[in-house]
Amino acid sequence: MSSTTTMAGALPTACRDRLMRIAREVSFPAGTRMFGEGGHADRFWIVRTGSVVLDMHVPGRRSPVIETLGHGELVGWSWLFPPYVWKLGAMAKSPVRAYEFDARSVRLLCEEDAELAAAVSLWVGRVLSHRLQAARTRLLDLYAPYGSGSGVRG
Repeated sequence: MSSTTTMAGALPTACRDRLMRIAREVSFPAGTRMFGEGGHADRFWIVRTGSVVLDMHVPGRRSPVIETLGHGELVGWSWLFPPYVWKLGAMAKSPVRAYEFDARSVRLLCEEDAELAAAVSLWVGRVLSHRLQAARTRLLDLYAPYGSGSGVRG
């Protein structure tokens, strides 16, 4: 991910500091499912250490890994958009330490602070755009006929 999609690179210092006041430190052992596609999105995380895989349910097949996230990256964006339902799943690939944020509390802060709301929306929008492209590329790699992806053609 680019610096414009990590929390540190995307949010002005004052906005980041305001969010960090409501963060709590959590950890997940390797193999822990953090959330499943279709579940209620009531929180999100910023990875401190370790890695998290995002996966997508594909009927009749094993869920493909869409992306692997690491230090400074946002895990979960569905908390910002009604009806607050996870669009992907996430699992700790290795032991993970993260900052956890209660989604309702963050949405309330955003209602009180237009600058924070704009910064969070832009940040999550950039992350969402990146994840959509990653999902598209990964699904083409996995399921498209050979030669139909975005690779170099001979």
